[in-house]
Order: sequence, then C-alpha cells, then structure tokens
Amino acid sequence: MATETTPPAAKVWETFRLAPMAVKVMLLGVFINRIGGFLNIFLVLFVTSQGYSVQLAALTLGVYGAGEVAGTFIGGMLADRLGARNATVISMAGTAVFTASLLYLPNYALLLVVAAAVGLVSQIYRPASATLLSELTADDRQIMMFAMYRFGLNVGSTAAPLIGYALYHLNDERYTLLFWGEALIALAYAILALFALPAKTRHAPDPDGADAGAAVPTGSYLDVLRDRRYVLYLIAAFLGVAVYMQYLSTLPLDIQAAGVAIFWYTLAVSLNGAIVIMFELLVTKVSQTWPMRISIALAYALIAGGVAFYALPLGPAVIIIGTLIWTLGEILGGPATFAYAAMAGPPHLKGRYIGSFQVMFGVGQAVGPVVGGIMLAQLGHQVWIFIALVEVVALGFVLASVRDPRRLPAVPGSGAVPSADAAAGADAPVDAGITTER
Repeated sequence: MATETTPPAAKVWETFRLAPMAVKVMLLGVFINRIGGFLNIFLVLFVTSQGYSVQLAALTLGVYGAGEVAGTFIGGMLADRLGARNATVISMAGTAVFTASLLYLPNYALLLVVAAAVGLVSQIYRPASATLLSELTADDRQIMMFAMYRFGLNVGSTAAPLIGYALYHLNDERYTLLFWGEALIALAYAILALFALPAKTRHAPDPDGADAGAAVPTGSYLDVLRDRRYVLYLIAAFLGVAVYMQYLSTLPLDIQAAGVAIFWYTLAVSLNGAIVIMFELLVTKVSQTWPMRISIALAYALIAGGVAFYALPLGPAVIIIGTLIWTLGEILGGPATFAYAAMAGPPHLKGRYIGSFQVMFGVGQAVGPVVGGIMLAQLGHQVWIFIALVEVVALGFVLASVRDPRRLPAVPGSGAVPSADAAAGADAPVDAGITTER
C-alpha cells in the first residue's frame, strides 16, 4: 500500500545551492541594499549641516518616511506589472540619482521634494525582491528562503551605520563621500539586476492545453482588500509591528525615567540583534515544518509575553529577560510571517499581497513609536500592560486569518492558486509552474 511521504525539511545551504541564479542575485541584492541604507540615519544631521533648523530636519525625515510607505505600495503594483527585474532597476537607478543630487540642491523646498523621491524609489525594490524570491522557490522551501531574506536584511542593517560612519569620517566629517557611496552602491546593483535577473516571471500554461490562449489575469489592490481573511492578517501585521517598535522608543524612555543605567538597554538591543543573526536560520530548520498558523501565532504570543514582562519593576534582569522572550518569538515566527504574505494570494497578485503587507509594516513602524510615547506619558510604567494587550488583540487576528497555504487544497479547475480564503494549492513546487522571460 502506498504511503504519503512528507518532503524533508529544507536546509540552509541546500536551499541556497539549489536556488536559481536569479534568487541568489536577489538575496545578495537585499544585503547590498540594506548595507547602502544609511541615508536615513544621517539625513537629519545632513539637513542641519546645511543651515536648516532642527524642526525642518525632522520634517525632512518625516517626508522621507512617507515616501518609503508610498514606494512600497507602488512597488507591489510594479512587481506584478513590470516584473522584478524592471522594478528593481527602476528602484536602484532612481535611488542612485536622487541620493547624489541631495548634495547639490539650492533650497529647502527642492531638498524636501528629493528626500521624498529618494524614500519612494528606494522602497519600490522591496516588494519586487520578495515577489521574485517567492515565485522561484518551491512551497516547501518558502519559509527557509524568507529566513535567508531576513538574514540579509538584518546583517545589512547592522553593518549600514558602521559603513556610513566610516565614509563620513574618511571624508573629514562631510557628506559627499557618504551620499556618493550610497548612490554608487545602488547603481551597481541596478546594473547587476539588469543583466542577472529575468525580465518577468509568468506561470506556465496548463500542460493539457485547457487554458491555452487564455488572457493573463490582472488585478489591483482592491482585489487584495476583497480577501477579508488577508485583511485581518494585515491588521495583525500593523498592530504587531507597532508593538515591536516599542523597544526602540518607549523602552529607552521608560528605562531613563526609572533611573536604570542605559548600558542595560544597549546590551539588550545588542543581544536581540546578535541572537537573530546567529540563530534564526538554524531555528528555521525546525520551525519551517510547523503549520504556519502555529509559528506565526507563537511569535505574537511570545512578543506579548516579553512586552508584559517589562511591566515588572524595571531593572537589568527584567530588561534582559523581557527582551530575550520576545526575541525568541521573532526568530520562531519571523520567517513564516514574511512567507505567508507571499503565499496567501493568487499568483498574479503576489506582488500586491506582499506590497500591502510591507505597507502595513512601514505604517506600523511609523505610528508605533508615536502612540507608545503618548501612552507612556499618560500611563507611566504601566504602559506595558496596554502594549501587551494590543499584541494579544493582534494574536486574535492572526488566529482568525492564517491558514497554511502549503496544506490546503487548490480550487478544482481554477487554473490558478486561490486566495487565502480558499487557499493556495500546495504540494507542487512553485518553480515547477514558472517560466522566465529574458
């Protein structure tokens, strides 16, 4: 009697080795993009060095952030319409031009416009990269692939401030080398993407010829919003990121108010970064075999627990242990959280599903610190109970929305992978149904 076999868990090096060259280039690009992402770190300092006030510098950073959110939204659309290569080339080439031009603008109005443009074009790349990685990766390797994607993001983000400061210092504490360095990094990757990435990916026609000659399906962000289950997931993502960001804003303020040495905060943040970089890929070798609903929900539950732990009287032990609790949640569920956004919808809307997730991610990053600061002023140290309850609400949305797209049946005769409400057909590798055009 035949027995059903479960594919072995994907391994880190094996997943990378068996991936198409386009995937390897895109993973390298994620790392390069983040290494060059030191503009936002130095933007406020640059604006004030030009003789503008601190208030105008803060406004510039806010406009830059708004441009990033808009760029992610547009990037999801361009990834579906133009393909990952074209969207990436537009993004990186535009970033190169606008970043270098910041050095030569004659007035603040132009500086503000170009800052918004840099934020916008630099983020077009993100949905495109995630879309291509998902399209060219088999379903049973999606979570491991997105763990590798996150690894590139985290290592690049860690290195960026150090590289940025080195360029700033080498240039006698001026910004010419810094901005031109970022521009050249972006331009180099635009050229690499132009020659190394496929122009577009598309799903191969039905081998039986049933859909031969059928029109390629199109769609919009309205189709994403019609997927009510996925909308719940987007709400969960927004709330979850807003809570997550409190460790960068509310936590240091509360530690300062408690009179605890700031050393313990910097140690906790350093531990978080080191643990995620060193252990997330290894942990994913195990967690990728779990139902996605379980791993994502566990991440939200542990983050809620870690945040609630901060509500105890603040001291070194509370700060370190609370951080370790939510860090465990991050490495257990982070890759699945990203992978679900890539797998939840039909193939022709993949870029928009990813783009909408990243938009909510960006909005949560922007809104979370502001709301956390306001609530800290109102509630004091007990703010952590409120923040933990918000994460519990987000956990409820996760449990109501996530269904494992690797395990649910495809819609018979649809010719496409269904949305999260009906689920994606899962057992066949994604790249088995993909062809590339050059």
